[in-house]
Amino acid sequence: MRILEERKIVVASHNAGKLREFADLMAPFGFEAKSAKDYGLPEPDETGTTFEENAYIKAFAAAKATGLPALSDDSGLVVDALDGAPGVYTANWAELPDGTRDFAMAMQRTETALLERGATEATQRSGRFVAVICVAWPDGHAEYFRGEAEGTLVWPPRGTDGFGYDPAFLPRGYDKTFGEMTAQEKHGWTPGQAEALSHRARAFQKFARAMLGVA
Repeated sequence: MRILEERKIVVASHNAGKLREFADLMAPFGFEAKSAKDYGLPEPDETGTTFEENAYIKAFAAAKATGLPALSDDSGLVVDALDGAPGVYTANWAELPDGTRDFAMAMQRTETALLERGATEATQRSGRFVAVICVAWPDGHAEYFRGEAEGTLVWPPRGTDGFGYDPAFLPRGYDKTFGEMTAQEKHGWTPGQAEALSHRARAFQKFARAMLGVA
């Protein structure tokens, strides 16, 4: 395991929602974090077929371009009744012809696909959010940390907080969707806490424990 020796890192993402979440997660640890967008870096093509591959593509591209360690995550929604779709193509399901993304459309597409499979009961609508964090160095070395949050797909979507598919995802054991939760409820985590809730926070928790020595 290679340890981060400094607190200066590139967050290899152009996604405003992800950048906000990582800013919240990293703030307690004194990181000086700038995004790939801050450095004027282009978004690399995500040609991988796994979350790990896509996270590495983004992190290594940013590390190589800046000479700094870079952190990226690749995340998505895995729906059991849809044979794991949309999975690594979660963001693609929201893409419009002009290149922008419409997640209301993506949630409707997911719901339509579930209905086509006859998945109308909660027990038939299980799934999970998956996040894989990759930390890459300019020499190509990388470390990976995976987090998952189990839950159920609900319809209609509920809540306006979070981003992406959050309003359609009810985490296991909760009565509020991710879209109805505050940022603190969704991914708040402090050292010593047994387990965070969101997939991204769980992945970050593993990263912090392994690479920062956090309890």
